[in-house]
Amino acid sequence: MSYTTDDVHNRVKKILYSLTGITLAENKDIMISNRIDKLKRDAKYKGDIMDLLDLVESGSKVTEFINSFTTNKTHFFREDFHFLDLKNRVLPALAKEGKKVNMYCSASSTGEEPYSMAMTVLEAKEEIGKFIDSSIIATDIDTNVLQYAANGIYRFSKSSKEFPDWIKPQKYFKRRVQKNLVGEEVLIKVKDELKKPISFQVMNLNDKSYPFSKGQFDVIFCRNVLIYFSAEDQNEILKKLFSHLKMGGTLYLGHSENPHDLINYVNRVGQNIFVKEKEIS
Repeated sequence: MSYTTDDVHNRVKKILYSLTGITLAENKDIMISNRIDKLKRDAKYKGDIMDLLDLVESGSKVTEFINSFTTNKTHFFREDFHFLDLKNRVLPALAKEGKKVNMYCSASSTGEEPYSMAMTVLEAKEEIGKFIDSSIIATDIDTNVLQYAANGIYRFSKSSKEFPDWIKPQKYFKRRVQKNLVGEEVLIKVKDELKKPISFQVMNLNDKSYPFSKGQFDVIFCRNVLIYFSAEDQNEILKKLFSHLKMGGTLYLGHSENPHDLINYVNRVGQNIFVKEKEIS
């Protein structure tokens, strides 16, 4: 059977969309070729790529396929103004109520975002001088990055600007120097205090429903993940997330994302920061 590179790429896009809802743009051909090589390595498959895609469509090697074609670009305190808003506006108000603060991170990736949320809670606790009981559910569709996140070990550079001035990494990480072929590298491991409130779980944002209750969360982070979905699917994902956000709860979106049909139900209080004002009728 003969086929072209376009045939393979179009089939990959079709399968990825059917499994995850993720839409790959036309300019992603080089990325797709690289990810196909990764898929074959991860699946330990040396045969024809079309035969491997047959297996995926039949329900085999699905996890390897999803893990190969999902993108996981992140870092600690990405778009740090959202964490400042969480620390200075959201958490003090919730602490006054004395209730448990429930938060959701919808694209955990390798864990930097939920750990940044947890550090922000601990910093707010110190500033307020009051205990804040909190929980963070962090989900992703990629099982590999969730395991990485749960392990909580990261490379660290002194020149790194990931951590804002109000965060001292030594409070939350154990430092370890490891020798390698080119010298030494510094690793930082998340302390147990930071891991404690976080639950890492596998979930597909494109699922028809989510395993959460109505109005479960005070805070939802949905940042830099919607861009991988079509506009129509983005809107549907946001509506599902919105149903799980409490009245008065805060939704944080990525810098290039917008609230779509939610715009009439929220109050914008900052850069891609939205407070829920009413339920969708």
